[in-house]
Amino acid sequence: MSLPDESRTVYDGTLIDVTLERWGDRQREIVEHPGAVAIVAVDREGCVTLVRQLREPARRELLELPAGTTEPGEDPLTTARRELQEECGLTGGEWRELAAFWTTPGFCREHMVVFAAEGVEQGEASPDADEELELVRWPVAEIAARLGEIEDAKTLAGLLLYLQQRT
Repeated sequence: MSLPDESRTVYDGTLIDVTLERWGDRQREIVEHPGAVAIVAVDREGCVTLVRQLREPARRELLELPAGTTEPGEDPLTTARRELQEECGLTGGEWRELAAFWTTPGFCREHMVVFAAEGVEQGEASPDADEELELVRWPVAEIAARLGEIEDAKTLAGLLLYLQQRT
């Protein structure tokens, strides 16, 4: 794809920026995002850990995979291991990448990598001060039957990919 005729930042935020790009007569507002990860974490008892947290844009709590934003210069696996420990206190296990995809390519440059971590062990969580998380565990055998409880796209994608690629 060719580069735009014009590109300028119209919003410079803490987590995201917004760029206005123009190609001839077409103009697009694009959310610039540093990238993110999500983790399907399965413990030794065969349960996946999800987090329930308030999502202000949705105006309610959602049940999601543990996830987080990549820090500058941080590779996705390092981000995933850090986020899983911070949010859930889970460490160790066997890790593999399930998929990488654009979350909402119609307006956003957020690229997400989803990992599976199997055999994780419980430790001490250390969530950010502004994070209020409730940990929820589901037996892996119940995931398919409970997908209707999930309203978050990355979580649906991650759980379905995990079920498809289970070892």
